[in-house]
Amino acid sequence: MTTELRRLRNYINGEFRDAADGRTIDVINPATGEVYVTSPLSGQADVDAAMEAAAAAFPAWRDSTPAERQKVLLKIADAFEERAEDLIAAEVENTGKPVALTASEEIPPMVDQIRFFAGAARLLEGRSAGEYMEGLTSIVRREPVGVCAQVAPWNYPMMMAVWKFAPALAAGNTVVLKPSDTTPASTVLMAEIIGQIVPKGVFNVVCGDRDTGRAMVEHPTPAMASITGSVRAGMQVAESAAKDVKRVHLELGGKAPVVVFEDTDIDKAVEDISVAGFFNAGQDCTAATRVLVHESIHDEFVSALAKAAAATKTGQPDDEDVLYGPLNNANQLKQVSGFIDRLPAHAKVEAGGQRVGDKGYFYAPTVVSGLKQDDEIIQNEVFGPVITVQSFTDEAQALEYANGVEYALASSVWTKDHARAMRMSKALDFGCVWINTHIPLVAEMPHGGFKKSGYGKDLSGYGFEDYTRIKHVMTSLG
Repeated sequence: MTTELRRLRNYINGEFRDAADGRTIDVINPATGEVYVTSPLSGQADVDAAMEAAAAAFPAWRDSTPAERQKVLLKIADAFEERAEDLIAAEVENTGKPVALTASEEIPPMVDQIRFFAGAARLLEGRSAGEYMEGLTSIVRREPVGVCAQVAPWNYPMMMAVWKFAPALAAGNTVVLKPSDTTPASTVLMAEIIGQIVPKGVFNVVCGDRDTGRAMVEHPTPAMASITGSVRAGMQVAESAAKDVKRVHLELGGKAPVVVFEDTDIDKAVEDISVAGFFNAGQDCTAATRVLVHESIHDEFVSALAKAAAATKTGQPDDEDVLYGPLNNANQLKQVSGFIDRLPAHAKVEAGGQRVGDKGYFYAPTVVSGLKQDDEIIQNEVFGPVITVQSFTDEAQALEYANGVEYALASSVWTKDHARAMRMSKALDFGCVWINTHIPLVAEMPHGGFKKSGYGKDLSGYGFEDYTRIKHVMTSLG
């Protein structure tokens, strides 16, 4: 006896649709390793339809008042709260994340972020009108850019969708959003909820694979392409968008240094860093993955961190004692395992280093010491529950090691010396520097990196402004 799979559909111009050619993708629950739903494998016809709908809806949405857009976003936030249990269930099937942590760590910030952008819709700032040439008055207008093609990742499917659609809609843009092919369920549910609130065509969801995303970015309609994903994917998007000079917003990989000085409270630092490194199975661009410890406390710190890793639990979503669930897919499990399998002889696995069980894609919390700056696992993003530890001798070497990677998204400094913390925060070449903490985010502050971590900001007024364009208007007084 076979059980018929649930079927997800695209959301285009206010209605749910199968892919035009009927193609589908099997979607796997990473906690079980089993297919639980099918999703459209959208092609050019589906992308064309979504872009046409978004373009048709844009003039009216653009011309709506900030107060009207604010009201819509506040209704979306309220609806997400009311449907929280449904959203959590969809996200847990998507990702295998713990139910309790999804409820406490994702729904509240998502709702708060939508409400923040609802307020931001009414607070666009610019230069005051003035006469900069005799007899002429100049004003600056901020306008929405147009249709936005947005591609969300699989590590935080719900929250990253919010980071994309909320500022775009608040600014007066229309959206065509593609979730990852491995995590479409919660985004399709979002479309069901949002579709009852916004005019048709304002918010569209197209499911599919990399080719679908490529078709979106290369489509002539969008004025802006936004992606959260790998460096490789970001480079491809930037190259494609350059052909017709689209705006590009890239939030890419990370390799966050965690610089621990000798005056740090070791127990507290280990407790906080282990959570920030292992949370969400380390599948976070800002995760505390690369710890640099002063040589005088190195051995003590490594021992304590290994004990913390051994006490950290991964497991099924309904187990309330787990910190994190599985890796997202079989390829990710292979990637994480490969980093450990290829460790150089001078490296030492202090904890973990292996798959957990044979059902789903679980990996043990892992700590690796004895590493050198040019080792593969130091230079490249693992994106798994793996924390590396290096030793440094002084502040200059700590900075050299910290900045000595191609990524530049997030970092942290752990010290009781305020002056040193300030020197480090100035010299660290990362878009975010936390001091004596790692990973908290708030809607009011910008999130985004430098170098190969991309450009453009999520969250905050800066993220909102990224979805606007500036126009100068000059009028004669004569």
